[in-house]
Amino acid sequence: MKKLLFLIAVLAFVSPCFAKPIRIMVFGDSLSWGFIPNEGRPSERYPADSRWPDVLQKELGSDYEVINESLNGRTTDASDNQLAGAGLDGSAYLPAAITSHHPLDLVIIMVGGNDLKAAYNRTPFRSALGAGRLIDICNTIDGGLGTTYKSPKVLLICPPQLSPKIEQGAVFPEMFKGGLAKTNQLSKLYEGIAQLGGAAFFDAGSVITTDGADGLHLTAEGEKKLGTAVAAKVKEIMK
Repeated sequence: MKKLLFLIAVLAFVSPCFAKPIRIMVFGDSLSWGFIPNEGRPSERYPADSRWPDVLQKELGSDYEVINESLNGRTTDASDNQLAGAGLDGSAYLPAAITSHHPLDLVIIMVGGNDLKAAYNRTPFRSALGAGRLIDICNTIDGGLGTTYKSPKVLLICPPQLSPKIEQGAVFPEMFKGGLAKTNQLSKLYEGIAQLGGAAFFDAGSVITTDGADGLHLTAEGEKKLGTAVAAKVKEIMK
């Protein structure tokens, strides 16, 4: 009897060590990739501990595993008419991203800022529909190819609004021509599409601005604030 009680005690102590972490994939663009803003191009990315998904990991701790699946220029579902072959259409890559990282408990989607580029000629409503398409992929993918995993939960994050700074400089004024008139409309549309798709919603613009020198990307402080705020939202979703 004493041996049995001892074994139970040992198992109770050891079993938490084998608990599986909650797995999260961040599906984003350059804001999540960690593009360092400057007045021109090209640039580099922030160190691994300074990007907001990495701040998210630090805030959540070892009970979570955060995978940063982000790409500069990624759209919701707009075709690659700016960089042919670059795989910028988020809807085309998302199924492979999910199934390659299975099992996933949560997918965080933060794309849509690039949809505002003049080359895509999209309305804010069309961008929101693109985000809805990504939610639908997450909702219906289940285990993907040959597995029994369930579809992950979804958190849709509306990117922060573009800054008037974007109309300055040598590159982005033409690339995002007309974008400032559209950016303020995204939040309500994203919130509505998230509700319709059964996804959680968070507005990045409620805690940060595109405070970088280019009016499009985030300073290191902005990355930190966003990662911290999203961590609180994730804990709320996964409790």
